[in-house]
Amino acid sequence: MSAALSLVSRAGIPADVWQADALAGAPARVLATGDARLDAQLPGGGWPLGALTEVLQPEGVHSEWRLLLPALARSGRGAVVLVGAPQVPFGPSLRGQGLDLQRLLWVAAAPAAQALWATEQALRCADVDAVLAWLHPVRPEQLRRLQIAAAEYAKLLFVLRPEAAQAESSPAALRLWAAPADEGPQSPDTLAVRALKRRGPPLEQTLHLAARPARLACLLQASAAPRAQAGPGLRTDSLAEEPPHALDRAAAPAHG
Repeated sequence: MSAALSLVSRAGIPADVWQADALAGAPARVLATGDARLDAQLPGGGWPLGALTEVLQPEGVHSEWRLLLPALARSGRGAVVLVGAPQVPFGPSLRGQGLDLQRLLWVAAAPAAQALWATEQALRCADVDAVLAWLHPVRPEQLRRLQIAAAEYAKLLFVLRPEAAQAESSPAALRLWAAPADEGPQSPDTLAVRALKRRGPPLEQTLHLAARPARLACLLQASAAPRAQAGPGLRTDSLAEEPPHALDRAAAPAHG
C-alpha cells in the first residue's frame, strides 16, 4: 500500500503542539525565582509547584539560600519547613531579605528515615507553603514518594543533595547544580547554576546569577568606601567589627 507523505513545515504546526527542541511549558503553577535570567530557562518561568526540585552542590557548599530565598519570601503566608538543615538558620539575614521568621519551622531530623518521614508529613500539612529537605543518602523510590506528596498537595519542594548524587537517577521534574562562581571578575558575588534536568532541551551553558540582592550589594559597596578612605593601617569605630555578609557567615552547627 502506498501513501503520499507530506512534510509539514514548522510554520504549519499549531502553537499548542510542543516541539522537542523547545523549552517545555508547565501546565501546573510556578513561582518566579526572583531572577529573570533563571526564570527564562525554567519550564513555565519559575519554580514548579507540586513537583520535586533537586539542587545539587559541591561538598561543604551551601548556596541554597541565595538561590531560593527570593521565591520563599514571596511564597505565601504559610510555614517554610526546613528538614535536616546542616546549619542553624541565621534569622536576622533571612528577615532582612523578606522572609517572615514566624513562617520558619526548623526540624532537626538526623536519621534518614526520620528526615524522609518529616518531609512527607510537612508536605501533607495544609499550613505549609514550602519544604526544604537536606537528604543524603536517599533512594529514587523514596524521592518518588515525596514527588507524589508534593504533587498531591501542590507544594514547593526542594531537596538539597551533594553533587555526587548527579550520577544517580531521580524523579525530580527539575534538577539544578549550584555553587559560587570560581572564575571571572564578579566571582565573589556570582552564583553559577546549571540545569542538569528540565523539560525540554538540555541547558549547555552555565548561568551566572547575582548572589546578593541589588539593595544589599549597594549597601555593602557604600560601607566599603569609608574603610578604603581610612587606609590599611587605620580603623573606624563603626566598621572595625563589621561582620561579613550574613549569608556568607557560617552558623553554629545544628545540635540535637
